[in-house]
Amino acid sequence: MVKTEGLSEDEIERYDRQLRIPSFGAEAQIKLKKSSVLVAGVGGLGSAAAIYLTAAGVGKLRIVDHGEVELSNLNRQILYSTEDIGRSKVSAASEKLKSINPNVEIEAVKEQITEANVHDLLKGVDVVVDGQDNFKTRFIINEACIEDLKPFVHGAVYAFEGRLMTIIPGKGPCLRCLIPQDPKQVTPVPVFGPLPGIVGVLEALEAIKLLTGVGEPSLGRLLII
Repeated sequence: MVKTEGLSEDEIERYDRQLRIPSFGAEAQIKLKKSSVLVAGVGGLGSAAAIYLTAAGVGKLRIVDHGEVELSNLNRQILYSTEDIGRSKVSAASEKLKSINPNVEIEAVKEQITEANVHDLLKGVDVVVDGQDNFKTRFIINEACIEDLKPFVHGAVYAFEGRLMTIIPGKGPCLRCLIPQDPKQVTPVPVFGPLPGIVGVLEALEAIKLLTGVGEPSLGRLLII
């Protein structure tokens, strides 16, 4: 018998398969329900991460992106369809995520992440997920997470290669430790469509580990796919 105190009937049925995991159960699910995650960019990486965080039952998801949906996004940004072309990404993403799981509060912020607003965007969240396509913004987020003591799940893709690392301030290396010099930025970033999905799903998994305490996050270890 799966113990489900603190969850609604809808939540019990919706999360049934993960509630049946002995090391997870209602306790971990309630931790997710009380948690808040910032997905910093809802492109290829952020789309996959946001979908699985929403489906898993995080309490609140703050999605931040300043862009609009373009046709060239659709080989990898699975939150969007052809009908969304020209729409704000956060608006289209918010609608899709709410349809996946209406129990999750979705906060859509149409802004570019900068040094001026990053600390405000981090307020009230428990974990930050990297959905960026450039290292300039990643370093801004990395530094803010260190200052604000926020765990940061870093993910990146290029061509056929993906990378993943979980950063917890004071408990291991940060992104700048890993990459001390600013890498040359290639725009637009060449990428094979399925790869951001793979890395984004792994980012969601890392975030869930951090939020629930179930499983061992990839702390201080760079996973290369």
